[in-house]
Amino acid sequence: MTVNGDTIAQVEHGLLVLVCAMDGDGDEQAQFLARKIANLRIFEDDQGKMNKSVLDVSGSTLVVSQFTLAADTSRGNRPGFSHAAHPEEGERLYERFSSLLSDHGINVETGRFGADMSVHLVNDGPVTIWLDTEAR
Repeated sequence: MTVNGDTIAQVEHGLLVLVCAMDGDGDEQAQFLARKIANLRIFEDDQGKMNKSVLDVSGSTLVVSQFTLAADTSRGNRPGFSHAAHPEEGERLYERFSSLLSDHGINVETGRFGADMSVHLVNDGPVTIWLDTEAR
């Protein structure tokens, strides 16, 4: 991941986690997502089944704030972002989530909150999973 042409974070084997704090989210949601991501069995075992977690494979995570995941496209063609958490609360929850994920024993690299970042991804599999705390 780069900001203004400078590499600020990178991981080799692991997960890219795009995080969006929604209006009303708090520590409970951050704790749930950190626990879920740390234990989610999405890496292949010796039989080729998705049976290992990022912890099991000694992987890392690259955590990137992504408020645009809150896009409301239900009206018109311009997305609205009024459901995203206020920036100060979004940053607090982003940092809290990253810290909680690290507390699980995972190496955590982070982006820069609010920066214009260039994120490069090799999606191996590809496996892309949406986690929503309201759907639990």
